[in-house]
Amino acid sequence: MAKAGDVKQRMDRLRREIRRHDHLYYVLSNPEIDDRQYDALFAELKDLEAAHPELVTADSPTQRVSGRPLDAFSTVRHAVPMLSIDNTYSADELRAFDERVRRQLETSEYDYVVELKIDGLAVSLRYEHGRLVTGATRGDGEVGDDVTANIRTIKAIPLSLLDGDAVPAVLEVRGEVYMPTRSFVELNRIRTEAGEPPFANPRNAAAGSLKLLDARITATRNLAFFAYATGEVSQPLAGDHDHTLARLRALGLPVSPHIRRAKNIDEVIEICLAWGPKRFELDYQTDGMVVKVNRYDQRDILGATGRAPRWCIAYKFPAERAETVVESIAVQVGKSGALTPVANLAPVSLSGTTVRRASLHNFDEMRRLDVRIGDTVVIEKAGEIIPQVVEVKTERRPPGAEPFPVPRQCPVCGSDAVRRKDEVALRCSNPACPAIGREAIIYYASRGCMDIEGLGEKVVDQLLAAGLVRDVADLYKLPAEDIASLDRQGETSAENLVKAIKDSKRRDLPRLINALAIPHVGAETAVILAKHFRSMDKLLDADLDAFIESRPGRKAVTSKIPGIAKVMATAIVDDLSRPERRELIQRLKAAGVNMEMQSAAPTAQSLLAGRTFVITGSLENFTRQQAQQAIKDAGGKASSSVSKKTDFVVVGAEPGSKLDKARELGATVIDERQFMEMLSGKAN
Repeated sequence: MAKAGDVKQRMDRLRREIRRHDHLYYVLSNPEIDDRQYDALFAELKDLEAAHPELVTADSPTQRVSGRPLDAFSTVRHAVPMLSIDNTYSADELRAFDERVRRQLETSEYDYVVELKIDGLAVSLRYEHGRLVTGATRGDGEVGDDVTANIRTIKAIPLSLLDGDAVPAVLEVRGEVYMPTRSFVELNRIRTEAGEPPFANPRNAAAGSLKLLDARITATRNLAFFAYATGEVSQPLAGDHDHTLARLRALGLPVSPHIRRAKNIDEVIEICLAWGPKRFELDYQTDGMVVKVNRYDQRDILGATGRAPRWCIAYKFPAERAETVVESIAVQVGKSGALTPVANLAPVSLSGTTVRRASLHNFDEMRRLDVRIGDTVVIEKAGEIIPQVVEVKTERRPPGAEPFPVPRQCPVCGSDAVRRKDEVALRCSNPACPAIGREAIIYYASRGCMDIEGLGEKVVDQLLAAGLVRDVADLYKLPAEDIASLDRQGETSAENLVKAIKDSKRRDLPRLINALAIPHVGAETAVILAKHFRSMDKLLDADLDAFIESRPGRKAVTSKIPGIAKVMATAIVDDLSRPERRELIQRLKAAGVNMEMQSAAPTAQSLLAGRTFVITGSLENFTRQQAQQAIKDAGGKASSSVSKKTDFVVVGAEPGSKLDKARELGATVIDERQFMEMLSGKAN
């Protein structure tokens, strides 16, 4: 009989070998052994683990797939937010981005890294001491879903990193989960044969697969992954992006082979334009390129807006176009009462999906394009997402085609259609319009808002038809037995829906503000409003003077809240001043819906507000991440490098070269005690 020590050594050796072969096959595409030999190694390890369950490790290759489905996903707050990326669509816009970078850096000594923009789902992988502990979706950028069980099934993602001694204690890897085209085609073939609806495109298939509650199904979906950045790290991998990606490769993580350095914007444009036609040769979908300033110290200088970094831009490939015929034009009533003309089209394939409808945006745009029923039109997907009509083939217009009349009444309730000052949209003048109520409930329950699982369009229609709800506040009074009485709504699904509605009460304030469908307010503006006002009561109390500042003798006004212009501010104040709107919010409050910003608020008196801090050396009372978060919570900025814009350098034990740089540039140097006094507001 083999000794326990010998068995453990053999199991450790097998795990290392299998991980190495996984890396060779899934990351480097350079296998050394065939499937039969690999299966033999895997089978031996499984047999040994079955015989010695006490020696099974969480990062073993046999432990990728969990044995039971989850009831629901928990959430993960990202230590470093996963920001969006601003888009460009032309070489001129890329040059304008480069000009902004040069102007802010005050130098032309910088370079770029250019990457393919994979069309998948952004995720964050957290490794601690080289072992994968958490995988989370991007979510709203601040909070995502914990999909660790599903992430573990993706064989390209190592459960343990290579070169363990060189791995930081904490390493968050950001990247894209995607579905290869061949896997997408095969999955849809299987679904069609089984009588299930096919996925519209590989991105939807990847997102749907990663959000399954049963990891055993996810494991069959053949998802793939490319790493493209880091989040929180206890020790930087390198001083620039290019070398960081090289380190990630060395640690066993898959990194796209199509990443290029560019010395200047001309090289960037050349790379982007070359990939336009070449992208169709890839076995995965990509909708553009991502251009990043390479050096991290220069990124710190450039900083970020509330939603996107200033050191990064996406170049979107020209949209695919297709010709089709307008079969009819309908008028939709949106969640805020806007009347939108929609072209119903003869079905046509575009960017991997079948398009049957296209927005005409508003009646001014419809008149400008002169779209008529029976017209042959050219459609494209804006950003390859939203179908829109971009051209009318008037030479092929059928005889007798008449301009579509601009409605004077709402097509649903018959109330007058009105146009507000400074707006192009026509709106239904009736706040109680059934169409507005329906769309408002659907939007309120949607994933980017209050995220009420199970409350889709069909259920909303049933609830409205049965007279169980009139508006979103009524949702919180729904008993399970009333829901269960609806068609195809059993006891279990009714109880699940009631639970989901109850859970939505705890959503953070930005989600609630977004969910209320205030004109001009989307997810990003909702975050700005929530961070500024901190509570719904304060937002309701705000008049126009709280948003903008008028100067005597000048027509121009200054925004007091970055990102909120006068037109937007006026719409917000007008909407929240309506008695029926205030009554609805008070009913939501009475139902227990959260009305407060849940994170700590920077105060105007904070000694850190608006200041830039750099930490060097080890602190006694904080980890570096905790200190940086404390700075951000107090309204300051935490930077990783010293520059002319640095206000304070916090010095701990064994400081590095940042201390010398601080003295050279004249930044104020403080110790940990002084830093803690500043945090408490006691510093002089």
